[in-house]
Amino acid sequence: MHGIWGSRWTFILAATGSAVGLGNIWKFPYITGENGGGAFVLMYLVCILIAGVPVMMAEVLLGRKGRMSPIHTMQALARENNAPRLFSGIGWMGAVSGFFILSFYSVIAGWTLAYVGKLASGEFAGATGEVAKASFGGLLSDPWMLLGLHTFFMLMTGFVIARGVKHGLEDSVRLLMPMLFLMLILLLGYSITTPGFVQGWDFLFTFDFSKLTTHSVVVALGHAFFTLSLGMGAIMAYGAYMPAQASLGKTILAVAFLDTLVALVAGLIIFPIVFSHGLEPASGPGLIFQTLPIAFGALPGGTLIGTVFFVLVVIAAWSSAISIAEPAVAWAVENGFSRAKATFGVCFLAWLLGIGSVLSFNDWGDEQFFVTETIATTVADASTGEEIQSSESVFHLYANTTELNAEPLADGAERSVKGKTFFDLLDFITANVMMPLGGVFIAIFVGWFMSRESVAAEARVKSPLLFNIWRFMVRYISPVAIFIIFVEGLS
Repeated sequence: MHGIWGSRWTFILAATGSAVGLGNIWKFPYITGENGGGAFVLMYLVCILIAGVPVMMAEVLLGRKGRMSPIHTMQALARENNAPRLFSGIGWMGAVSGFFILSFYSVIAGWTLAYVGKLASGEFAGATGEVAKASFGGLLSDPWMLLGLHTFFMLMTGFVIARGVKHGLEDSVRLLMPMLFLMLILLLGYSITTPGFVQGWDFLFTFDFSKLTTHSVVVALGHAFFTLSLGMGAIMAYGAYMPAQASLGKTILAVAFLDTLVALVAGLIIFPIVFSHGLEPASGPGLIFQTLPIAFGALPGGTLIGTVFFVLVVIAAWSSAISIAEPAVAWAVENGFSRAKATFGVCFLAWLLGIGSVLSFNDWGDEQFFVTETIATTVADASTGEEIQSSESVFHLYANTTELNAEPLADGAERSVKGKTFFDLLDFITANVMMPLGGVFIAIFVGWFMSRESVAAEARVKSPLLFNIWRFMVRYISPVAIFIIFVEGLS
């Protein structure tokens, strides 16, 4: 019904395109900067092996065995393996999670479209930090601009999906992924010529474990899981189109290798440029939108180099968005809709939900959920005269933070208000709840409810030793590792 990838290599490109996204080029460099560099990178690579690869292989295995959308695949396989009905919901959880992610991912991807134009126009030539910050702030404060970018990116995504597996997904990855790799090579070649390349290399590959904290390990574990697009149905949907004769082990290792390589090369592109201009590697989420434009603006040929960089980010975001939407579209097609109508319905509803994320950065910024209001007071002890500090917290399911902050306080009291915007809420629910739970259930289902013979027949791993190692990890190691992410993410 949906078609099959033309070859194993096409699946590798498609799955790599799904995995390679804003997480590799935007998030990985800045969390590496925030968590001390090389030791964090090494921990990330270890986590890819113990949590990422085993679950990715399990998810693709389920997709290929079911040959349907994740929703119908898990319903059928849960019945076939006499698993509790809870496991039939894995597909629904993944599809809904992907739908939510698509709604706000499109908004963030729209920023990258804007920055292609900003860099190409020479806006950042000789720009200072204040100029870069004002430019980014001006973009976020303009809801109509963000809505237009969000709309355009969603149209880009829908155009590819509507064309189907062969003429849409397959043709797009054959074009986009080589372009992405070529741009990475060109930018890496430039990075090697910068005076900060050695410093950037040392930052990424010098292992100073004194900089590694417990929090850093959890961040590495979480990013290793999320960078491979696991737990949201995308990889399961792509697995459904995978040729039957292909070996899962070799294929998944190839995808994980390419995904990790892109993240490391992105670091080798970004950090030498950052160090060459004396900028701060731990600049947080604003690294590529506020810090890098300053560096590009100071470089000879920086307008061209910066434009190419953001085109690269757009391609990475586009390839991921296509895979995120596919599970819901595939389910709608199986329920009788034409692919064009299914694509329109899914993308339109995601676009509509995305308006909430657009407004979270401006008009709705003060309207927040899960708000904790903490009031700290300092009073003098009547007997000793010493100052005594106390605090009281009040939880609000929903509140306008500006109105909360405007409420009068007693003398000497201070108020702090912390909540989640609509965008933050969707991000939290998907990244911290739905995706980890999906990953845990996938590992448990394949490891404990599917028979060893059934799994071995579908995995097609030639080495019994490697198969046993993988099965042990997917039964014991990966679920525990992902559960740690889940618990930490809720704290």
